[in-house]
Amino acid sequence: MEQTLSVRQDVRAELGAGERLLWSGQPRPGMALRPTDVVQIPFSIMWCGFAIFWESLVVKANAPGFFILWGIPFIAVGLYMVAGRFFFEAWQRGHTRYAVTDERVLIVSGGFSRRVKSLGLRLLPEVTLLEQRGTGTITFGSAGTANKWPGMFTGWPACNAAAPYFERIEHAREVYQLVRRAQAEAATVQGA
Repeated sequence: MEQTLSVRQDVRAELGAGERLLWSGQPRPGMALRPTDVVQIPFSIMWCGFAIFWESLVVKANAPGFFILWGIPFIAVGLYMVAGRFFFEAWQRGHTRYAVTDERVLIVSGGFSRRVKSLGLRLLPEVTLLEQRGTGTITFGSAGTANKWPGMFTGWPACNAAAPYFERIEHAREVYQLVRRAQAEAATVQGA
């Protein structure tokens, strides 16, 4: 209950005068595997393995310091791709809040800094629901190549190739229907 209250309070700070909060929530915490990991995990293991192998050869050969230093960033990237990205994404989800109001959809995220994404209900593009075991993801945008798997590029900091989405939320179908109803009501108010 405290977590829900905290989420509501965090989101309420972003509401405008007279704006009504219809729903608030956050992603399911913890680490998650995505469909894209079928490709990303083997690639990241090969990258990291090769970087470590190359670095070990350079060190054993007593190569100049430049060559030793050259391999360190490749190892760091490899370690991030193999394991670090899972921790980073879990941390990001822990600092993300979602809301639906009578006017818009909000995505509030942050950890080091606060970022607010606001999508007006009347202007929302395609809204897509993807249900998984126990949770779901609602995507606000077209299902183009980059958007087929929400979060495809979130493993890289500051990379936002996918459309905005509510990821891994409980009762996703109910929230999806709420968004559709709120869209219809917003269109009716605009037409009146």
